Amino acid sequence: MGKQRDVAEGVYIKEYLTEGEVVVAVCDASLIGKTINDGRIRLYIDPVFYGGKRVSIEEALEAIDRSSIANLVGKKIVNAAIKKGLVHPEAVIWIGNIPHAQIIKIYNW
Repeated sequence: MGKQRDVAEGVYIKEYLTEGEVVVAVCDASLIGKTINDGRIRLYIDPVFYGGKRVSIEEALEAIDRSSIANLVGKKIVNAAIKKGLVHPEAVIWIGNIPHAQIIKIYNW
């Protein structure tokens, strides 16, 4: 696939730097601006929080790998993170038919 197609089929990502930590928010491009719910959990995929820039899934995985905390929403990004070993499948929650995962890396210095 070419770079443009990878990005077109990719995800939105926004990176935050706070108190020495890197936080990334990533969502499948098709979910930006939508609300998902299953009757008990309701999640708005806020473009302000998730909509930094559109990147390929590979670029997003690199950002997740170097982050301290990651918030992931969507089948493409969550499945890719599972495949790369960044998320355990049992750590995923489902909001309707949409997967959501959070990663928090704890370091013992």
